[in-house]
Amino acid sequence: MAKITFVTTDNKSIILEGTSGSVMQLAVDNSIPGIDGDCGGVCSCATCHVHVTPEHVKKTGEASEIETDMLELNDHSNEYSRLCCQIEITDTLDGLVLQVAERE
Repeated sequence: MAKITFVTTDNKSIILEGTSGSVMQLAVDNSIPGIDGDCGGVCSCATCHVHVTPEHVKKTGEASEIETDMLELNDHSNEYSRLCCQIEITDTLDGLVLQVAERE
């Protein structure tokens, strides 16, 4: 089980618990504002863009090349950007804090 905190664009913190699946699906299932997952989690839309807090970057691992390519198209992307559809929930993510990215 992993507790994951989403910080919305209006600075509201929402803590969710998950055991499997993607972080995006957890967010969509719980109506996290700003996480839409329009492509269903296949890394083709960036509607699940988040910023990983610097101290938690190691928990999420490296972004794949396709994910990096998708993020390069986003004006709000930075070195901490990830598409949460590409982050699988594991116990390692316990305590993860994600800032929901601003929209284009």
